[in-house]
Amino acid sequence: MNSENHPVSAFRSKIKSSLPYTLAVAIIGFVSLLIRIRPYDYVFLSSGFVKFTSNDAWYHMRTLNVLLENYPHRMFFNPMTNYPAGSHIHFGPLYDQMMAITSLILGLGSPGQDLVNTVGAYFPAVLGALTVIPVYYIGKYLGGHKTGILAAILIAFAPGQFLQRSLLGFTDHHVAESLFSTLFMMFFMLAIITAKKKNLRFEHVTAKNFTVLKEPLIYSAIAGVMYSAYQLSWAGASLFLLVTLVYAVVQYILDSFNGESSDYLGFTGIVTFLVSAILILPFVHPDMGFSFYYYSWFHVATAIGSIAGFAALSFIQREFKNRNLKAYYYPLAILGLGILGLLAVRIVSPSVYSLIINAPGMVFGVQTGGPSTIGEVSSMFFYGGSFTLLRAFNNFTASGFFASILGIIVLFVSVFRKAKPEKVLVLVWSLLMLFAIYGQNRFGYYYSVNVSLLSAYLGGLLLEKVKWNQLDEKFKATVKSPADFPGFLRFVKIEQVLAVLAISVFLVYPAYGAALMQSNGSSDPDDTWIEACLWLKNYTPDPGMDYNAIYEAPEDGELFNYPDSAYGVMSWWDYGHYIETIGHRMPNANPFQAGIGGRRVSIDEPNMPGAATFLTAQSEEEATAVLEAIHPDPDKSGARYIVSDERMAVDIFGAMPEWTLDTEGYMAPFWTGSGYQYLPSERYFNSMESRLHILDGNGLKQYRLVHETWAYQTQGEVVYKQIYNFLYKSNIPEVDSGYVKIFEYVKGAKITGTASPNETVNINTTILTGQGRTFEYSQSTTSDAEGRYEFTVPYSTEGPIPGETQFDTAPAGAYVVSYGDTTREVRVSEEAVLNGEEVKV
Repeated sequence: MNSENHPVSAFRSKIKSSLPYTLAVAIIGFVSLLIRIRPYDYVFLSSGFVKFTSNDAWYHMRTLNVLLENYPHRMFFNPMTNYPAGSHIHFGPLYDQMMAITSLILGLGSPGQDLVNTVGAYFPAVLGALTVIPVYYIGKYLGGHKTGILAAILIAFAPGQFLQRSLLGFTDHHVAESLFSTLFMMFFMLAIITAKKKNLRFEHVTAKNFTVLKEPLIYSAIAGVMYSAYQLSWAGASLFLLVTLVYAVVQYILDSFNGESSDYLGFTGIVTFLVSAILILPFVHPDMGFSFYYYSWFHVATAIGSIAGFAALSFIQREFKNRNLKAYYYPLAILGLGILGLLAVRIVSPSVYSLIINAPGMVFGVQTGGPSTIGEVSSMFFYGGSFTLLRAFNNFTASGFFASILGIIVLFVSVFRKAKPEKVLVLVWSLLMLFAIYGQNRFGYYYSVNVSLLSAYLGGLLLEKVKWNQLDEKFKATVKSPADFPGFLRFVKIEQVLAVLAISVFLVYPAYGAALMQSNGSSDPDDTWIEACLWLKNYTPDPGMDYNAIYEAPEDGELFNYPDSAYGVMSWWDYGHYIETIGHRMPNANPFQAGIGGRRVSIDEPNMPGAATFLTAQSEEEATAVLEAIHPDPDKSGARYIVSDERMAVDIFGAMPEWTLDTEGYMAPFWTGSGYQYLPSERYFNSMESRLHILDGNGLKQYRLVHETWAYQTQGEVVYKQIYNFLYKSNIPEVDSGYVKIFEYVKGAKITGTASPNETVNINTTILTGQGRTFEYSQSTTSDAEGRYEFTVPYSTEGPIPGETQFDTAPAGAYVVSYGDTTREVRVSEEAVLNGEEVKV
């Protein structure tokens, strides 16, 4: 036997020929990792505190710590958020499990918190760097090694959503979504390539011809595993199921028109989703019904439905061929089958039918109302009601985005000429991801993979035009050592140099430059929020919950049984995870958009109690009614503390009325000397958010400032105070105050006394904050016909008491009650404030 044809020799030769590319991909992956760990100093603070980026990262660290505390049991229901309802956890379990297993291995079974934090911080960067591998292989099978290498380089540098969600400290499952969905597409592509190459037929299955079946079967099974891994990273993984099914329909139709069998595709689809159905089954929670957001029967049903779909498409195609029917009837048969399938689902399960019908709108449709204010789910192409490409350029660079569009067009032409399955798959995949970012810009972390592949595909075609393969062969033939390299250069042509230069300048360098700019680090969460949450943890009463315990979800229709000591913390939903994870307190609203309240469809709906309803309330009485309505127990309120920051008061206040669908009148045109400008109006200053943050709660009866952080020079707060003084002829100090402020909702002490009948009575005191800032607190009332008057005041003049709020903001002296020529000082105990006791003057 010729030694070159020996299997071992052939294997060694294959390894040797692929070694340079393997080494290149490894180097690219390492560079990708280096870019992602650049924000080290922003994450690992000199104080030893690990500052995870953005809100969901903190929630993942919360679920990770609970998992490690109770390993291998995971938290499924969390009563420590969305108080007083709690929330089922829709996050997939895989991301936390991977971090937990890594921590347990590195910690020899008992990892310390520092190790867990380090693993959590590095995990997204490592997964982001690993994405280079499947992108390389998809590029390789799309256009050869050169396309694969270029695609790997481009995804390594890809800016925008993909980079930001895979940076050090961004401990969220989105990067796992990107990695596993790309691995799924890679193995699915390999499965259909090998199955078609071997001319696989269903007869090979019945005949158990493993020579033909072996390779496609392995790739299909691994594709199923990767789809399950993707599903277990994100419950909404049906997005890529849709990609696969749309591709399958297109491919079946193309094969029918070309007179080719699609058994290879049917076999691949059936095996892939059979494996995924088996693997997802243990994670289904039957009590979730057919929910799209939680692991439910929906995920099993869609996998089984996909198996049935591939089987039906293959069966119909075979029948068409056996009966010698015209190919152009095949799409009509598929359409009819789809309609009949939907009708059947509608009859059997209306809830599943509703999910199927509404799912495309949820993913591809542009959000309106409150959801349109959520940064990651707003359209990439619309901002402020106007079309824009700036977000796309920021995510993919201008050249990268336009290269992806051109790549889609060129790929479409190539498919039109010869419908290779791998090219059809990438084309359909890219088009659907483009539609996805039209609906929600968050899916930019998916489309970055497509941009890299499409751009690399164009670059590969350019290199083919300049005969790069010939140069590659010359290199292999002439360069045996570094000394041979100068001699090789004489084979390089000017057009080849220009092609590489064009690719570098228009594709690689813009992505690299944007990646360096966007990987400097993040200030989210702001240091003031960390300080405020740590203050909540250390200086407010323990709510009586076991923070790291696993709690059972209540029965349907029932509420979780909280201890009497439990209470909520009201703030805008953005900050819920910080309050829970850093502050160990229970937020009413969270970044899952739970607890926001308001309306969703029409202004005619009831304005449900929640964060939006409370913060936009037009009086203290209205706000308190909202707070009381949040809790179903009439003797309890929904929250004890309210946390606000300058951003809520100025930058994002407009998002709050969007959730109530009552947006008019918060801004009004004012003449400023150089023209009309829209500025905060009376309705804004009447809102509870303004009363608390801009006015420090002055005049409120049951809300007191108990802590504030240091101030920033924000300008926004100062301008708003200037406008307030102008509108109300007031003189509040036009300065920046604490960036984050914590207020407490109390019963309030009842200060009572007598004066002359129908006389104006005033009460005031100077409040001193923990930052050394002072402001005036005052109220005014009129005595009744018998001369009696009453004030409800929220501040204690005698300081905190054990077991209650250890506030650092309080009156600098006694309250002063004044009427006519009379002034009296009144001191109020903390017990009187908390219990609503009467204090007589």
